[in-house]
Amino acid sequence: MLLPIVFALLLAGGAVLAAQSSINGRLGAHTGVLESAWLTFAVGAVLTFLLVLFFEPQHEATLFSVPKWQLTGALFGVVYMLAIVFAVPRVGTAAATVSVISGQLLMSLLIDHFGWLNNAERALDGSRYVAMVLLLLAIVLIYLSHRRSAHPAN
Repeated sequence: MLLPIVFALLLAGGAVLAAQSSINGRLGAHTGVLESAWLTFAVGAVLTFLLVLFFEPQHEATLFSVPKWQLTGALFGVVYMLAIVFAVPRVGTAAATVSVISGQLLMSLLIDHFGWLNNAERALDGSRYVAMVLLLLAIVLIYLSHRRSAHPAN
């Protein structure tokens, strides 16, 4: 019963990320990549602080007691934000989003396969290899579409 709700929430999260990418890309084109990224993180920090302050239950671990390597995940958000704000005005929201999603899926398949970052191992099988090929094909097709629309035939 909970699974459809989780997937609906993830689908909504993905839709919001695509909209955010487009908005931040436009903002970054006008104000600069770093300024656009800064605004996202500043607003996100304030909102998250308020959510933690008023709604987060107590947990047995804190940010100060967990293994320090787990804190490095916060840095990856910066890489994503800078990449997306830089890329969207240059390649469009669809190409940037497909590339990001493909990168996420390819890395998640490797994390699962090797059990990296203390995750359970889930071996690559035939269907996962096909999925990787299809992801790369999606990037190529979006790229070719972008090239055709950037340089229309006369």
